[in-house]
Formats: sequence, C-alpha cells, structure tokens
Amino acid sequence: MSIAVIIIIITVAASLLAFQSNDLMNRWLMKPYAIKHGNQWYRFLTSGLIHANWLHLFFNMFVLYSFGPLVNAYYSAEFGSRGWYYFILLYIGGLLISDLPTYAKHQNHPWYSSLGASGAISSVLFAFVLLNPLGTIYLYFIPMPGIVMGVLYLAYSWYMSRKGGDNINHDAHFYGAVFGIVYTLLLRPSLGLEFINQLFRRG
Repeated sequence: MSIAVIIIIITVAASLLAFQSNDLMNRWLMKPYAIKHGNQWYRFLTSGLIHANWLHLFFNMFVLYSFGPLVNAYYSAEFGSRGWYYFILLYIGGLLISDLPTYAKHQNHPWYSSLGASGAISSVLFAFVLLNPLGTIYLYFIPMPGIVMGVLYLAYSWYMSRKGGDNINHDAHFYGAVFGIVYTLLLRPSLGLEFINQLFRRG
C-alpha cells in the first residue's frame, strides 16, 4: 500500500468523524485566534484532516491519489529507502507551511476559521509539475500541460487571496504550491535545470 493511499485512508476516516460531530469539527478547525490565544497548535495538523463536505474531501483525495504515487515513485527512485520519508515531509510540510500566512493574517480574528488538506495537496501537485512540466493535467476536464495549469493556478490563487470574500483559503493553495516546488528543488537542485530543459526541448 502506497504512502499516498495511507494518507487518504487516515484523512477520509478523520473527515467522516468530523462530519458526524460538530464539536470535533470545531476543535480541529484551523483557528488562528485559538492557536495564538489558547496555545492550540495542534490545529495546524488537524485542520488538514477534515473537510467542509463530501465534494471538498473527494476533490482533494482524488488529486492526491492521481499525483501522490507518481511523486512518491520519483522520490523512491531518486533517494531509495528514504523516498517515502521525503514524501511524508513534502505532504506534512506543505500542510503546515501553507497555513503560516493564514495564521499571521488572522491571529487576532476570532471569527476566522478554515479547514482542508488543500495546502498539502498543492505541494504534491506542484512537485509533480516541477518533475514533469509538460505532463497533461486536467483542469475542470480541460487537458493542458502541467506548467500552464501551474501558472494559471498560482496567478488565480494569488489574485483571490488578495481579493477575498469567497471563504476559500487561497493563501494555503498558493503557499502550498510554492513549498512543493522549493522543497523538491532543495532535495535535488539540478531539477531546476532539468525543468528548463524539458520546457525548451525540441523533437
């Protein structure tokens, strides 16, 4: 069983529990105010295990199932027995790092909360884009090269994080994506040149 599938099983189980208990959902939400004023630091992790509804859960887990094993396979091929460990660090790191801007922005806003694994999912997805920028990704059933989807995704997330008003944590999407790229480059810096070569390769 792949690491991605294990993460999916844990996340689905946690989300199901939260669907059935509003109290649990409330205790696991990302609430920057509660983190700062109540020292509830565990919320950085638990908020990535729960989702708003079935569609939110399905979409995130579908993307993880689609791209997680591919990224994990690369890590395993490149780093051997440490590959699974690096993949877990990618996922958890993306989850935690992507929420830091949200924490900084809303730490004094008791009304604010968010949830979902989108930051971690973005990290995995953009690690794949770095590894295979011309690989086909379907965005709302429209096929396009990963690099095109990546640029559109980052631009949209950046714009919407500044605009606000739709109750979606676009900061987590954006910074999760950036983390996935930077983290994978730190593991193997030569990927930067390989990425450029893939983009401009002919024939």
